[in-house]
Amino acid sequence: MCDETTAESHDRALAAKGLTRREFAALGAAAALTACASNGNARPGEQELVEELVHITTEDGVADAFFVHPAQGKWPGVIMWPDIAGLREAKRIMARRLASAGHAVLVVNQYYRSQPAPVMESFSEFMDPEGRKKAMALYGTVTPDAVTRDAKAFVTFLDSKAAVDKARGIGSCGYCMGGSFTVRTAAARPDRVKAAASFHGGGLVGDKPDSPINLLDKTKASFLLAISRDDDAKAPGDKDALRKVAQEVGRPAEVVVYPADHGWMVPDSPVYDPTQADLGFEQMLGLFLNM
Repeated sequence: MCDETTAESHDRALAAKGLTRREFAALGAAAALTACASNGNARPGEQELVEELVHITTEDGVADAFFVHPAQGKWPGVIMWPDIAGLREAKRIMARRLASAGHAVLVVNQYYRSQPAPVMESFSEFMDPEGRKKAMALYGTVTPDAVTRDAKAFVTFLDSKAAVDKARGIGSCGYCMGGSFTVRTAAARPDRVKAAASFHGGGLVGDKPDSPINLLDKTKASFLLAISRDDDAKAPGDKDALRKVAQEVGRPAEVVVYPADHGWMVPDSPVYDPTQADLGFEQMLGLFLNM
């Protein structure tokens, strides 16, 4: 999760660019997306895409989501859980890149119980005090039980789509608050979810029975748990705890600390690191290859 230590990392990154939080927030979505547009470009030989806004019936209501996949053929499904700023254009760009590499990607609005997406146009809004206050209030509505219920509905949705190869497993990827949701997704439908990638995920380690670390034994997935260097500095024992539990329950898990700060994967974040983001993306593709 984004906390005060994360905010300090953001301030350092912005200072290096000659910006304050207020100035970054004032840039708005357009400037933030200029920085990430190239990250969504398909590489030579990648697929023409089809995309749509979809609505999915869950136990709690109707969730809006963005669904994108190659125009031809069947592809393994992936559920993408956004960071605290929610489903927005930066996440659609990330989804298009993953779809271009051969996946049917569902980017969900985790805040659908409160309002449709986008709740923020870019991460720059989260940097504003009012935006942060709004995001934290929305964050409180997304409980572990709610995520589990939603994950089941999202898997069912993917399995209903002609573009999804149901002979393959489903993957999940998540960022910041969404990182822990990937583990909950794998535990919610162990019969279908075979790979989960968490990037700078918050709340993975805890002592509650439903803490993500204690759900690993309820999954049949392989994991990539990618931790930022500042999160690791705050809780250096988490990586060791995750490795230990994964080994004990027999779950393949690559737990790695990236030389980048919390939010490095997200292209409209002030600490976005394109080099490390590319490495994370390629590592995720490797994880999804065998699901």
